[in-house]
Amino acid sequence: MYKISEFAEITGLSKETLRYYAEVKLLESAYINPNNNYRYYDDGSYFLAILLVKLRRFGFTIQEMITVMEDESFANLEQLLIKKRKKIQIQIKEASG
Repeated sequence: MYKISEFAEITGLSKETLRYYAEVKLLESAYINPNNNYRYYDDGSYFLAILLVKLRRFGFTIQEMITVMEDESFANLEQLLIKKRKKIQIQIKEASG
């Protein structure tokens, strides 16, 4: 288990971002200590956090990331990535043309 500060360091996400992601139910901690409300993350959380980092780099909005995370099978992830790539390509063409 990782404390929020450790988890922020290994994922590259700030503590504030992790708290926000928990607030919007995007990435919740694996455990919250009832005595002090400290958040702890596990290895499963790590892989989800890295996916979220990659999605943000691809320009996914918070709502789009929530859609991806709600589909626990990730069956639609490829289609969402293809749509996002096409959208980015259109934006590049519009900006350069």
